[in-house]
Amino acid sequence: MINRFSNMKRLESALARSPVTALLGARQTGKTTLAIQYLKDNPGQYLDLESHSDQLRLSNPEMYLSSLEGLVVIDEVQRRPDLFAVIRSVVDRHPGTVTFLLLGSASPDIIKGVSESLAGRMAFVDLSGFSVEEVGEDKINLLWSRGGFPPSYTAVDDSDSFAWREDFIRTFLERDLPQLGYPLPASTMRRFWMMLASCHGQVLNLSAIGRAMGISHTTVTRYLDILEGAYVIRRLQPWYANIRKRQVKASKLYLRDSGILHALLGIRNFDDLTGNQVAGHSWEGFVVEEVIQAFNTDRIFFWRTQQNAELDILLFRHGKRFGFEIKYSEKPRPGRSARIAIEDLGLDHLWCIYPGEEVIPIDEDITLWPLRNLYSHPLLPELS
Repeated sequence: MINRFSNMKRLESALARSPVTALLGARQTGKTTLAIQYLKDNPGQYLDLESHSDQLRLSNPEMYLSSLEGLVVIDEVQRRPDLFAVIRSVVDRHPGTVTFLLLGSASPDIIKGVSESLAGRMAFVDLSGFSVEEVGEDKINLLWSRGGFPPSYTAVDDSDSFAWREDFIRTFLERDLPQLGYPLPASTMRRFWMMLASCHGQVLNLSAIGRAMGISHTTVTRYLDILEGAYVIRRLQPWYANIRKRQVKASKLYLRDSGILHALLGIRNFDDLTGNQVAGHSWEGFVVEEVIQAFNTDRIFFWRTQQNAELDILLFRHGKRFGFEIKYSEKPRPGRSARIAIEDLGLDHLWCIYPGEEVIPIDEDITLWPLRNLYSHPLLPELS
């Protein structure tokens, strides 16, 4: 079994500081496995809302939950948004006697009422698929090609991995979205998702997508909200610097799992990927997700001007600004755009993340940094 030490530490920290913790992420990212591992050392009650018997236990949720002590794990909590008000009542009336761990496959925005019901009482932990830290630096290409969903990554061969991802896409569209309250035509949403795959790593043009799909830009936004709330896409927000240049204000789109991106584009293995024109954009999205996991934050931005100066990732910490460029090249050369970003944004340092093996200082404020070394990055102790 692959050790998910960092995610376990984040979960333990959240449970220690809050009476309610939500462990959220896309289906099949390993939320249940992580919770069960935690239960081995911290015994408690486990309830699965896809189980008929556990649903019966919660037919009178206030009476049942009020009778419990210690840790209570509720899986697939998005099926019962009515439970949030009950959980609030229980933790308020019995402080210190019961702790809830809620597992869900939808964001708080989709689980209606969670923010209001449990405001000030809930900690959030987002769980993505496997990371480079978890699988090992020698497995980067396999992880990039197959993606981080555990069943996809651990499949016996590339064919089984690709088949699992195809099944995941079909199940997500035909079952998961309707269960979240969005009974949209699966064929329409598959076409929309495939169109987003072709836009991966690019600035969103809602009108262009709407014209291609034959839908309004407001419908495009609604579909994007649904997919983002189900943790399958990410919209990276732009940063507006106070400079005398016109800057891009639209968000940038990424599919969160590289394996799902490749399945939607028909890329079956690593050899197919390296020879495909999408490789650079795919690598960029893969690294973006790794940076978010390594630094345990989704408070990152990109920056671009109308004159095409660009920074892939902008991070703020302790009053300092740090930049990351992402290059799919064994010998990248940060160009004029990187220097403009350093000067215009006042960056303290810029790192160029690439698929090589050596840390190479370019000058005093630019360093080439291999993805394999990301989790030993010098900023991590400062940002943890």
